[in-house]
Amino acid sequence: MSAVAAWLVGFALLLGGCAGSGAEAPAPDTSVLVVEDPAVSEFYVTAQTFYDRLEGRRFNSITTFRDGLLHEYFRDEEDFSNYYADLAHDLTDANVRRNLPLGASVQEFLVEGPGTARVRVRIWGKNALPLRFWRVAVEREDRWERHEGRWWIIPGEL
Repeated sequence: MSAVAAWLVGFALLLGGCAGSGAEAPAPDTSVLVVEDPAVSEFYVTAQTFYDRLEGRRFNSITTFRDGLLHEYFRDEEDFSNYYADLAHDLTDANVRRNLPLGASVQEFLVEGPGTARVRVRIWGKNALPLRFWRVAVEREDRWERHEGRWWIIPGEL
């Protein structure tokens, strides 16, 4: 079950529990905006799909580097190579065991303006250091741009 589906089920159970208790329901959060722009909605789906594809792949492996599914999010080979090298370096610095992220969760989508956005993501895995049984994580902020009807990851300068 996806995280969104689990959240919706939990929310429905919460509402069901509140309805029978006689307690007044909490006021809705008015700071949440409904986005109806198809380009923004497409961006959310595209970005989430990309970060989901990072899970369970070793980033010190040529097999992952050659995976065409990951290349689809970059305008050219140079952008992909720069992003890949930066992510592999971050995973090594964070001591992620075998450079193998076990999960990636989007923390925040920041739509900056027409055709530009940033995504804050937390990528975690097991600790590679001896006698350390906790998870380690890499926090990144990736820049995305929309060109010719598609969203692309734009890596930073190395």
